[in-house]
Amino acid sequence: MRLWSIHPKYLDVQGLLGLWREGLLAQKVLLGETKGYRNHPQLIRFKRTPDPVLYLGTYLYYVYQEGVRRGYSFKEEKIVRYDLSLKMPVTEGQVKYEFNHLLGKLKMRDPERYEELLRVQVIEVNPIFYVVEGDVEEWEKGAKRRVRDPKE
Repeated sequence: MRLWSIHPKYLDVQGLLGLWREGLLAQKVLLGETKGYRNHPQLIRFKRTPDPVLYLGTYLYYVYQEGVRRGYSFKEEKIVRYDLSLKMPVTEGQVKYEFNHLLGKLKMRDPERYEELLRVQVIEVNPIFYVVEGDVEEWEKGAKRRVRDPKE
């Protein structure tokens, strides 16, 4: 499960469809409707909010919007609830880590999108997030805490 902090517009078809499915699964986990993934690291930041289901629903709403923009048949009614006034912090190190992670996936899977993304100067995030200083989030498994800029 990967709940990307970066804006869903960067994801290829496979990435966006996977994010939608995984986000809906994460919502079920937070609602207590499934036994699996309850302690998944990607859920930690949502569990730390005052209302994890609401925050995840808001996150999912922005994924839904990107899907609709691309012509996919994502169903808004699958989102339990959302509030577009909500914001959550994400560290700049996490954003760079995820962007690099996506570049690695796209290099083989979608070379054209990979080349496009190499030209990105400022990495946008899912609109629920605002960027703060810091290294990769502590819940990110297997990541080095300091992440190089992909252009370095």
